[in-house]
Amino acid sequence: MATLVPLGTAATFGVLANTAVTNTGPTVVTGDLGVSPAGAVTGFNPPGTVTGTIHVNDAVAAQAQADLLIGYGNALLQPATATVATELGGTTLTPGVYNSLSGTFGLNGTLTLDAQGNPNAVFIFKTNTTLITGATGNVNLINQAQSANVFWQVGSSATLGAGSTIRGSILANTSITATTGAIVDGRLLALGAAVTLDTNTVTVPPLSTCQVVVQPVVGPVVVGQPTPVSAVVTCNGLPVSGASVTFNGGAAPVTVTTNVAGVATGSLTFNTAGSATVTATVTAAGTACSCTGVVSAPLTITVTPQPSCQVVVQPVAGPVVVGQPTPVSAVVTCNGLPVSGASVTFNGGAAPVTVTTNVAGVATGSLTFNTAGSATVTATVTAAGTACSCTGVVSAPLTITVTPQTSPLSASPACWRVNLPFPIPHLFVATLKATLTPAQAGVPVTFYVSGLPVGTAVTNASGVATLTNAGLSILQISASSYTAVATVGGSTVQATGSLAPCFPPA
Repeated sequence: MATLVPLGTAATFGVLANTAVTNTGPTVVTGDLGVSPAGAVTGFNPPGTVTGTIHVNDAVAAQAQADLLIGYGNALLQPATATVATELGGTTLTPGVYNSLSGTFGLNGTLTLDAQGNPNAVFIFKTNTTLITGATGNVNLINQAQSANVFWQVGSSATLGAGSTIRGSILANTSITATTGAIVDGRLLALGAAVTLDTNTVTVPPLSTCQVVVQPVVGPVVVGQPTPVSAVVTCNGLPVSGASVTFNGGAAPVTVTTNVAGVATGSLTFNTAGSATVTATVTAAGTACSCTGVVSAPLTITVTPQPSCQVVVQPVAGPVVVGQPTPVSAVVTCNGLPVSGASVTFNGGAAPVTVTTNVAGVATGSLTFNTAGSATVTATVTAAGTACSCTGVVSAPLTITVTPQTSPLSASPACWRVNLPFPIPHLFVATLKATLTPAQAGVPVTFYVSGLPVGTAVTNASGVATLTNAGLSILQISASSYTAVATVGGSTVQATGSLAPCFPPA
């Protein structure tokens, strides 16, 4: 957002140069004219005329140059709203700070500045090098745009084409040349060199009176909560310090004093949700401007209802498996702000778990589910030291799907046969096989038939453990299955495979 460029004492000057002011023809300057620190003024009285005072290398001109330098720096440092093309003719722009895409501005046609109904709207144009207007260059102001609020910060020199019309104050780092018949509704202010004129009209805009501007409110406005508000008070574009400013629009007015930057900061509380209007009125100000009684334009804000304590269970990341601990978390807020140190109990698993929120208002725990299918998780605040009524608040339920536990071990179908021709030491034998997925070598796998161990084999590089010719008793061959058991990652896993007679039996 563009803000008014402070010109100080330079504001009364229609023309101000560093080295010389040179004129040809019947130029008319409505305002003061000056040169400083060392130079001359030629071509006035006659043929040019000045309605104000001509200052040549005096203290007034020196102070104006010092104030101009401050204003130039202010315009230079204001952040850009947008970067636009070099040629401004044929465009319409709203209030803001505009950089040149190429580092220079040209004006060959009409540039329309639309204040959108705000007489305090500010337009700033910034170039790294030059400003050059053609004969058809013209600046048109609409919807209460004011020449006093238009500024051209030129990195080197400005040249105004014959017959062109410029509005606003040109702040040139070097020099300014106005060719024959160029019209200036503003100021020609050169920091580093001369201003050259030729049959021109230069009119200083009316000096700004006292202004009070309420700044936009940052962040949400909530019923019952103090809301910071601020306003800027300026006199002729310069900050007014020590002014008393009263803010109205809240439950009760508040009066504060502006600082050296002309900023008054207070706090209003709103008791009703909906639309509210804030104004700032200067009730006292020791300044040359007529500030006392000046009221700002109204600022409309939206006041939201005060929310109660909220607890929200966060979605569970990843699969939820029977028997495996599942991380769960919930966020506790009071009026939209995190509540730290609150006790939160999670329910829905095999057993509830209670944890404490961190500085971000997040409570993280772990639940275990013993049954596959649908499960519901809730979080309840059991204690919270906060202005909100948090204790006993329960979250909306979160429904999750619990999947059955899967084993990394699988057993292949097997068959038993008679151990011929010499059934020693076992009458019956079978080859049993189990596979570990993902493959892991060197894992012992013990095989059981009818609950009795029949042998152990170790997985190979493919994760397969094979027990060859496991001996079975006559009772064991009546079993229809066998079991493989292994320890993987500290947990015991098992798998069941079928067991049947081999065909052919030999």
